[in-house]
Amino acid sequence: MTDSEYLSHAEALLQAVEASCDRINDETDADLDNQRVGGMVTITFANQSQIVVNQQKPLYEIWMATKAGGFHYRWLEGQWQDTKGQGEFFAALTHNASAQSGQALRFMALSVAK
Repeated sequence: MTDSEYLSHAEALLQAVEASCDRINDETDADLDNQRVGGMVTITFANQSQIVVNQQKPLYEIWMATKAGGFHYRWLEGQWQDTKGQGEFFAALTHNASAQSGQALRFMALSVAK
């Protein structure tokens, strides 16, 4: 993977996280606060717990910190996959955000027009 490929995939992921937060706020009473600073998005829930999603440029990875722990993801076969074989990024974000917020939330990748 080249630097530009990594940055393109990582930027798309961060934009999808932000778009999912906006959609969730429009459709539910979850009251998510998402803030982006450079290559990092911090999601703060109503109970003040947080999830942080951060680019790890030197490793070509995405890092996600949750109450359940820290997770690393690499771009493999068209998805961000956990480096320890624990699944896809958006499924993990959905699971962890739902647990931290106390309600069912759904995060998803942005559709790419073909």
